[in-house]
Amino acid sequence: MEQFQVNGVEPFRLVVTGGGTGGHTYPALTAVRTLQARLAAEGRVLETLWIGTADGLEARVAPAAGIPFTTVATGKIRRSKNPIKLASPANVKDMARVPLGVIQARKAIDRFRPDVVLATGGYVAVPAGLAARMCHRPLVLHEQTVRLGLANRKLAASAARICVSSESTLDLLSESARQVAVVTGNPVRPEVLTGHADKAVQALRLWGFDRQLPTVYVTGGAQGAQQINELIGDVLPWLLAMANVVHQCGPDNVGGLRARAARLPAELQGRYHLTGFVGPELPDVLALADVVVSRSGAGTLAELTALGKPAVFVPLASSAGNEQAHNARHLEQAGAAVALVGEVTADELRSAVGPLLADAHLRWAMVERARAYGRPDAADRLVDVILSAAASG
Repeated sequence: MEQFQVNGVEPFRLVVTGGGTGGHTYPALTAVRTLQARLAAEGRVLETLWIGTADGLEARVAPAAGIPFTTVATGKIRRSKNPIKLASPANVKDMARVPLGVIQARKAIDRFRPDVVLATGGYVAVPAGLAARMCHRPLVLHEQTVRLGLANRKLAASAARICVSSESTLDLLSESARQVAVVTGNPVRPEVLTGHADKAVQALRLWGFDRQLPTVYVTGGAQGAQQINELIGDVLPWLLAMANVVHQCGPDNVGGLRARAARLPAELQGRYHLTGFVGPELPDVLALADVVVSRSGAGTLAELTALGKPAVFVPLASSAGNEQAHNARHLEQAGAAVALVGEVTADELRSAVGPLLADAHLRWAMVERARAYGRPDAADRLVDVILSAAASG
């Protein structure tokens, strides 16, 4: 690919690879935006190519952000402790696609000639990461969770730098990986950090909320979480006697919960805002929240700790490598959250949430611990590593 100079300065070229889910995609997008702003302040231009899959979230996010996007063949490895299941026909078929993906990624990288390749995980990162090594381009890995994901474990030996989100990850790395590891934190979308509680009240028309009471934000992600929805439904009268509640339940779950809420006394109904989806107002809802009840994906952890929000986590049991439970327990050990793992009962939820709602001092202690763990400057730290890898490569 031909190089074009801007004001006599060659552009900085970045290949991004990773995706499949928001946990891999949004940190990459935040890093791109942060690097773009950093270079612009220096009178330089960033050119980016995103290598992903046609059916991953990145296929929508990258083009929507104006980032050129190309796809490569890859395969999802279905994990199992049983070696017979690991060698299933589906796994064998998918693994056979990886060499083709490497060839495709190598052509794209040779043509684009990046200064750095940034891989943020997900199975699409494997062929592009391997191709970076073949093309002699510096490879920077970023890991969002406490333990390295499968893709990053496969790529660790090829990496110039391994950026991790937690100090505790360092002890889990091999000695060679530890030599190139840097603790950056997990990039958080800047807009998440700029919310205002009063704007949430206006945007969602929360006129029945009692601002003398704490507010709980309940979320199971964009599609909602049946487990969390059922738990909240079971404790709703008790919860609303102590707090206001914004409940993001997923578009398919509104009807049943709304019927349940209709049986509440009018005063309690006024303290309950039920919605299928929280969109641009999310930063303001987070600013309003005194306690958050949610899943414990890496992105959620990064946002809540950067904001210093007390959290009660109900991990998704089927997450890859059980990483959500591991994430939740890790923060609980730091005193920055409460983890409810496994088959959670309504009584367990009451025991976890009740003390936080009843005691502002207890909430504030958790705020302090969460903030100590959070890294709101993670995107800038990651950009520092990307620029350093380019200079060294």
